[in-house]
Amino acid sequence: MTWKHPSSPVTKKFKVQRSAAKVMATAFWDAKVLIHLDILPQGQCINAAQYCSTLDCLRDAIRRKRPGLLRRGVVLQDDKATPDSANLTQQWLQRYGWEILHPPTLSPNLAPLTFICLDP
Repeated sequence: MTWKHPSSPVTKKFKVQRSAAKVMATAFWDAKVLIHLDILPQGQCINAAQYCSTLDCLRDAIRRKRPGLLRRGVVLQDDKATPDSANLTQQWLQRYGWEILHPPTLSPNLAPLTFICLDP
């Protein structure tokens, strides 16, 4: 028990609430619009088979929202995630002719963007 002055404000007791469940979301967009958003059920993690299923949904979404994009070619940006580099995913990407854009290395001497800036 603590001593308080009679005119001091009453301390409020806050209710403890459980936080909202964590979910995994995978988003794909181009320069103009969000093309596909895939939300996994709670407790499910992404693996190569799930990622290929997501890519199938992405392909359908591109066909609906940006039909010309499939003919020009699709380039995915690599984020070094494990499902991206799995054999099953690599086979899927080769089957549909999609490319992966790998980020430049961390060394400023080897970064391709540096060469583009210095090219006369």
